[in-house]
Amino acid sequence: MAQALIDHIDPEAILLGVNVDSSEAVIRQLAARLEALGYVKPSYADAVVNREQTMPTGLPLGLAENVAVPHTDPIHVKKAGVGLAVLSKPVDFANMEEPDEAVSVGIVFLLAINDKDKQIEMLQEIMSTIQSPEALASLKKAASVEDVRAVLS
Repeated sequence: MAQALIDHIDPEAILLGVNVDSSEAVIRQLAARLEALGYVKPSYADAVVNREQTMPTGLPLGLAENVAVPHTDPIHVKKAGVGLAVLSKPVDFANMEEPDEAVSVGIVFLLAINDKDKQIEMLQEIMSTIQSPEALASLKKAASVEDVRAVLS
């Protein structure tokens, strides 16, 4: 389904059953993991949180739990990677299309892309993946990194 996406998600950057109470908390948790794995600079988490305030990434899919794809400028990235968090309960992200509206999000793809062209490619990969309600439901049920990889491949 999304081979390029699988190739960019470090198994150690897949967090399942994440229990947070805000969009910022999940962004910071994923960013910390990407930083520990050498993908991003210390400035990355703040840059993503700040960008989210002016250019939100909550994607309303018409589901009970939707998807967010936070990211920031390549200057904060050391090497390309994607973090994935499946939340135990949804949190609100601002709606990408209507920033004043909240979107209930259960799955977060955190992009760390160091090339603007690759960022568009990766967003397209994610968009094609999340068009499938079955794939999203399977991600929500994933109990292991292997389950996630099976859904995405």
